[in-house]
Amino acid sequence: MSVAVDSQLQTKVAAARERLDAHVREIVQWHFNPETGCEFWLNRAKSFDFDPRKDVNSFDDLKKFGLFEDEWLRGGPVRRWVPKGLADKPVYVFETGGTTGVPKSRINIDDFRTDYSEFSKTLPDQHFPKGSDWLMLGPSGPRRLRLAVEHLAQVRGGISFCIDLDPRWVVKLLKRGEMDEVERYKKHCIDQAITILGAHEGIKCIFTTPKLLEALCDRISLKKYGITGVFCGGTEMTPQFNRFAHEELLEGAYFAATYGNTLMGLACHKPFDPADDYAIIYFPPQPRAATQVVNPDSMDEEVGYGETGRVLLTTLTKEFFMPRFPERDMCEREAPCDAYPWEGVRNVRPFQTGKSGQVTVGVY
Repeated sequence: MSVAVDSQLQTKVAAARERLDAHVREIVQWHFNPETGCEFWLNRAKSFDFDPRKDVNSFDDLKKFGLFEDEWLRGGPVRRWVPKGLADKPVYVFETGGTTGVPKSRINIDDFRTDYSEFSKTLPDQHFPKGSDWLMLGPSGPRRLRLAVEHLAQVRGGISFCIDLDPRWVVKLLKRGEMDEVERYKKHCIDQAITILGAHEGIKCIFTTPKLLEALCDRISLKKYGITGVFCGGTEMTPQFNRFAHEELLEGAYFAATYGNTLMGLACHKPFDPADDYAIIYFPPQPRAATQVVNPDSMDEEVGYGETGRVLLTTLTKEFFMPRFPERDMCEREAPCDAYPWEGVRNVRPFQTGKSGQVTVGVY
């Protein structure tokens, strides 16, 4: 029986890889066509010793581009990223980072809607009831989360209520050691959330982050407020918090743990399975984005399944092409599964390297 199952999974994996390779060809053709591509990639192609439209035919061929550099996304003109084929569309710009210095910017047109429409299909209706309203208790401002969660609620027939949260201010307070002020700011955010929950009985679903979920549950009972589904993501998502959430915080609510960012979109979580020992397992929204787990010292080399490495992210949409970007995360490489027949990541956490310690990450 296990051999048959393995054979079926191998067939699915092979089909998913063929779909990814075909998608790579389509996206590369789009971004390097003078009529549809964006200024950044069309200009950059002039320095290549290969022709992307002829020589990039598979996901593996993306190695020809080298590594995508963080600094390319900092500063303007941001319109150099807008593909000519989409030039007549309204453009959003979303930011990531920026606590100090210039933040990274990514243009968006419909990608955030597509990402969250697809993610909606993974949420169980009994816990995230259609027609229910949502509370968005997370970072707002120039990030895509507010609009994305609002779209998710709308796709599911509900309305999203949002609170104000500026994580850049919290980072500055932490760097100054003003812990009392950090706690006051957190209380300010939780006060807003409780006020909204008390005023709108139709809210059944919440998006929030681990730290804010814990702070909210210190003040109220999710069950008494009618919350049945919690969609949660952030830098503090760990197996320890996953266990704590299930055993202490959720009171029967479904826990959809997620991994995503402005550059990738939104990964799908593997549904809770006691056999996973509370590991947080994600699968990218392939073929729109793909992750690899690589040797930090040799990023063309993938580590083995279950081994630890750095996340290498590739984003492949008509709005945004970002091949092989070294993320600020480390994790274990996860094998494909039946629901997601491509590689995933397990227990994502901030990347650490030698004496320099871990990188600076968000605090929300």
